[in-house]
Amino acid sequence: MKNMASKSVIKPAGAAPAVGPYNHAVRVGDLLFCAGQIPLDPATGNLVAGDIKAQTQRVLENVKAILDDQKLTFVNVVKSTVFLTNLADFAGMNEVYSKFFTADFPARSTVQVAALPKGATVEIEVVAHF
Repeated sequence: MKNMASKSVIKPAGAAPAVGPYNHAVRVGDLLFCAGQIPLDPATGNLVAGDIKAQTQRVLENVKAILDDQKLTFVNVVKSTVFLTNLADFAGMNEVYSKFFTADFPARSTVQVAALPKGATVEIEVVAHF
């Protein structure tokens, strides 16, 4: 049997609370798999008010908190998946997204979904490399 890389659970201090039975991220070897983040205010655990730009800003700040905890940046992200409840919000999401991912963009998928937890309009998950 091959030696498997160990799995480490990541629970950053100050991150928005998980809204279910999952962890913020899991590290296996040189990869960090981050759970999808929705626009929760870490201080209150409530969804932030506002349009797609405000919600995307909060989502990516939540992703940044996980990356920061592991001493990584958005440059380390190799794959992202964006879930939108309305693809008409793509341009607004992309405008904010491009402020966080400024060079060496990761591979990305964007899909429309019927609904997201707590009524969010956007959720983003990432995979980063150490």
